[in-house]
Amino acid sequence: MQSWWMQLGADGAQLEQRDVAVPQPAAGQLLVRVHAASLNRGEFVAGHGLHGTPGSWKAIGGECAGEVAALGSGVDGFHVGQRVMGRCSGAFAEYALLDAPEVMLVPANLSWHEAASIPLTWLVTFDMLVLQGALKSGEWLLVNGVSSGVGVAALQLGVALGARVIGTSTSQDKLDRLQPLGLAHGLCTRAADFAPRVLELTANHGADLVINAVGGSVFAEDVCCMAFEGRLAMVGYVDGMLHGELDLEALHAKRLKLFGVSNKLRSKAQKAAAVPRFVAEILPRFASGALRPLVDEVADFTRLPQAKARMEAGAHVGKIVLEVAP
Repeated sequence: MQSWWMQLGADGAQLEQRDVAVPQPAAGQLLVRVHAASLNRGEFVAGHGLHGTPGSWKAIGGECAGEVAALGSGVDGFHVGQRVMGRCSGAFAEYALLDAPEVMLVPANLSWHEAASIPLTWLVTFDMLVLQGALKSGEWLLVNGVSSGVGVAALQLGVALGARVIGTSTSQDKLDRLQPLGLAHGLCTRAADFAPRVLELTANHGADLVINAVGGSVFAEDVCCMAFEGRLAMVGYVDGMLHGELDLEALHAKRLKLFGVSNKLRSKAQKAAAVPRFVAEILPRFASGALRPLVDEVADFTRLPQAKARMEAGAHVGKIVLEVAP
């Protein structure tokens, strides 16, 4: 089968398409014939630690959708031919192995491309907004980099939960495109200068929950515009800045909560623990059409390097998806 591999070093990422054997499912795994797999920026960022040992090659791709091709021993509740989706390693391939606790059935109304955009991105968003962020209806949600895959999902889920969403982006055109999804206010900026505007828009209340998918360059500004008992989710640092200044007075006086959103150090059981609740609370919203992933582009399987370049250039709004099996 065809599979994409990556080596990430000091000079950046090297991608290589390889012909490898079809893997066989071990106990508790499903072999899935991949129809689509989506790109996630974190996999290509060295600081996220998702690429394996520096200098080594790794099969890449973190989420996919496809048909069940075979079942390992001990797998119950699934059968060959079912449409499924899930997080995994090596999703950019014709076949991928998924651990059974990570597998979800694809709602009938979703395409392969849309389904491939859900498992990793939306579970991360569910973690940020619901499990750790405790977002409530009527609260203010600030999303840095709102046009990214995670940013758009945070916008959509935030609106679905009844929040009022403010988003930042370097492109006014992207902000305009997100208004139909419920973006209340779009702030066009590439600088850490948005706190005064956020406070103005919220009548000096501030943001109850902040999603920082940009990095250290906006961290201090995020803290400045947080509300009393506000929460801040650190989910990425595409700006490459791993440090930010923390206003301890604000942290103390406003009783702020700062938390990270990463699966890097979590066990498989810890990562999969949220899946049943996501299936119960969020998946029905996709099945009903109330939520629908925003797919920006579908790229041919052979064009992963070009799709990666487009993502890293910030030219997309939503998810970029590889079509593996048309």
